[in-house]
Amino acid sequence: MVDTVRFDEFSGKASARKPEEFEFIRYRLEGPVARMTLNRPEHNLLNEPMLRELAAGIETLGEKDDVKLVVLDSACAVFSGGIDIGEYTAERVFQMLDAFYSVFTAMLEVGKPLLVIVNGPAIGGGAELAAFGDLVIATPKARFAQPEITIGVFPPLASTILPHIVGPKLALELVLTGGAITAERARELGLVNRVVPELHLENTVNELIAQITAQSGAVLAMAKKAILGGMGLSLREGLRSSMNIFLNELYKLEDSQEGLRALVEKRKPQWKNR
Repeated sequence: MVDTVRFDEFSGKASARKPEEFEFIRYRLEGPVARMTLNRPEHNLLNEPMLRELAAGIETLGEKDDVKLVVLDSACAVFSGGIDIGEYTAERVFQMLDAFYSVFTAMLEVGKPLLVIVNGPAIGGGAELAAFGDLVIATPKARFAQPEITIGVFPPLASTILPHIVGPKLALELVLTGGAITAERARELGLVNRVVPELHLENTVNELIAQITAQSGAVLAMAKKAILGGMGLSLREGLRSSMNIFLNELYKLEDSQEGLRALVEKRKPQWKNR
C-alpha cells in the first residue's frame, strides 16, 4: 500500500545528468531550434530516468536566449506507449509521478514554445506529453488514448489538462472509457493543431519552425506566458494579467521597440532576442 503523500512533497527535481550524457533522449541544438527525441526502443515506454532526462533537457533551455523553439518527437514508430508498467509498483510510483511532474512543470514554465510531432500512437503518458505541448502536429498514423482506467488507475495529468482543452464532459469520456481517438478526432477536439500526411510532415514542420523562429525569441516567450498565464482565470482577471505583461514586461524588451521602429521605417526587424 502506498503511504499517504501530498502533492507539495513532489520535488520537481530533474536529472543531474548533462544532455550529452542522456541515455533515452536525443538532445541537439540546430540554430534557434532545440530538438529532443524520445529514444527508448521499441515503444518509448516512459520510466523515471527517461522522464528526468526530458525534464532536465527542457530546463537547460531556459537561459539559452538564442533558442526560440523546442521540438519534441520520437525515434520510434510509436510516439510513446506510456508509462513502463514496472513504474506503477507501490515502491516506484511516487518517484515516477515526481519525475512526470517535473517534465510538465518544465514544459509549462520554459520560456520557449514547444512543438510536439506525433507520427504514431501516443498512449497514456505519451498522450499527456502531447497534450501539454504548445503546438501539436500529427499524421494519420497517430492515435491518442488514456487507457489507465482499464488497469485500475486514472491519469492525473490528463485529468488536469484535458478539461482545459476539450471541456469537462469530453475529458470525462476520454478518461472514463479509456478509448482511443484518431488524429483527425484529436484535431477536432483541439488536442492537435494540424493533421498532415506523413509524406508532407517534414515540410510542414519545417515551414512552421521557420515561421516561429523568424520572430523575436523574447517576444515569443512573453506571448506564451500571457496565454498560459490566463488559463483558469476569469476573463476580467485574464485581461488584467495579459495587459500587465504587455505594459510592464513586453515594453521593456529591446525587441519590442525594434519591431515598432522597423514598422515605421518599413524594414525587416533585426531581433536581439532580448
